[in-house]
Amino acid sequence: MNGDDDRRDDLQLAFDAADLAAELALAHFEAGVSATLKADGTPVTEADRAVERSLRETLSEARPDDAFLGEELGRLGMSDRVWILDPIDGTGFFSRGDPNWRIHIALEIRGTTQVALVTSPALRRCWWATRGGGSFESSWPREESSTRHLQVSTTSTLADAVLDALDDESWARLPSGAARAPASPLPLVELVRGEIDAFLAERYYTWDHAPWILLVEEAGGRFTDPTGGRASDQGGGLYSNAILHGPLLAALHYPAQP
Repeated sequence: MNGDDDRRDDLQLAFDAADLAAELALAHFEAGVSATLKADGTPVTEADRAVERSLRETLSEARPDDAFLGEELGRLGMSDRVWILDPIDGTGFFSRGDPNWRIHIALEIRGTTQVALVTSPALRRCWWATRGGGSFESSWPREESSTRHLQVSTTSTLADAVLDALDDESWARLPSGAARAPASPLPLVELVRGEIDAFLAERYYTWDHAPWILLVEEAGGRFTDPTGGRASDQGGGLYSNAILHGPLLAALHYPAQP
């Protein structure tokens, strides 16, 4: 098979793993769970671990030589192919009965993310991308008739831009002339839909960012981490519609990308 066929097979495997895990997560969500705090102060529930185990079982059965990096169960195996997993992104939402939580799957091959899938079972939506294949959104479970190709905005000036940031401290670092987006639990969804123009998220871990970097780039946008690179393991960074990326990087004093 060529690379495109491989990525289609990997994407289908990600869909299969996410669909099984989503049903399991929904059962926990509808029954209600309580969260405890991990050593790093972030919340976790019994569902987080159960969902990650489900993802790993499905993926490893089909790809026994692949490695894994997950929020709850850590690193397993050594391979050029690494599945990066966040079983429940938004555990706080999940434990409060708020539907704005997601299951993240990303496949990194030789250091580059090639497949990304974000599933939001309680919202009945999902988003996915393959390197060179574009970004898409559909209902969940997926229906061909509901699939749409995603494209970032074409806003070209900061005066016309609508920006968002993770918190007030981050927002204060963005140019003051731009409008602030209304508070949203899903700002990166709004970015790939073209509804906002940039999002600054300088926090969290590789499993939080890995799928979104590819989704944004394949929707025509750009991402830069605080070192000036495009890595998911540098504590987040700046996502934008690409046109505004240069001025925003300058305002943040990030190193420019080559």
